[in-house]
Amino acid sequence: MKTKTRIGTAFHKFLYTLSPLLLVEYAYFRKVHRAFNPCKPQTFDQKVLWMMLYWRNPLKSRCADKYAVRGYVEENGLGHLLPESLGVYSSSGEIDFDGLPERFVLKCTHGSGFNIFCPDKSRFDVEEAKHKLDGWMKIDISKHAGELHYASIKPRILCEPYLGDPSGKLPIDYKVYCFEGKAHCTMICTDRGRGTTKFDIYDLAWKNVLPYVNPALSANRYIPKPEGYEEMIEAAETLSNPFPFVRMDFYSIKGQIVFGEMTFTPSSGIDLDLTDAAQMKMGKLIRLPAKYRKTRLRTTPH
Repeated sequence: MKTKTRIGTAFHKFLYTLSPLLLVEYAYFRKVHRAFNPCKPQTFDQKVLWMMLYWRNPLKSRCADKYAVRGYVEENGLGHLLPESLGVYSSSGEIDFDGLPERFVLKCTHGSGFNIFCPDKSRFDVEEAKHKLDGWMKIDISKHAGELHYASIKPRILCEPYLGDPSGKLPIDYKVYCFEGKAHCTMICTDRGRGTTKFDIYDLAWKNVLPYVNPALSANRYIPKPEGYEEMIEAAETLSNPFPFVRMDFYSIKGQIVFGEMTFTPSSGIDLDLTDAAQMKMGKLIRLPAKYRKTRLRTTPH
């Protein structure tokens, strides 16, 4: 880890110990160059951050846990959409790499971006994978960006089948933005894993590309509606029903819808790639709930 990164991480942890709100205020001002006022959230990001701090429903943590969410999906009658579980481990030392299939994915259950893809086991570096996993398992991601729903998640390693094609290309990721159990739009992530991921957001009818993402990030081509799209939307609305907002992530593999994960704080609650139009429109779609429980977050003057 570079020295600058280490210092930044340590400073975030210091702010978190003083107050998660102080950390959020610092991060928001640093990225957006405007003050975050928890008393008057208006935009999509502001309301996501407010819920991150004040709506700490335990179901939110359960569904953010990449392993525990499987039980929630099954309870809602959608277990057939889950990818096969090839193993769950408390440490990298428990993994029998020789016993894993030729293609697999390892993901830590307590955060975002803690994923290792193995499209070809013959070229897989086991020791490097263990080193990454061991590092990730020590991270409490709630202290990095104030994402408090991650704080109560038990760190584990989940192994699932690799869903990409034989060349190693990752599948298209479909991210359905849902508000109180109603799907609003779908973000399509193409060219993943190549450092040039493209993002396009289609309306619910899949007729128009919405002006929600920086045009420079667009694929600039029509992306066909995936097979099983209607089933995807139905599943997204069923699973998202208890939440003011959640992004439901899926894949479509040879016409079969596969559940990915549930994301409550896209980009840690500060998505600079969303346009002002997206911020205002989706901000209006979020009706903030009552605070789930009394929290002691020190506020700063505004």
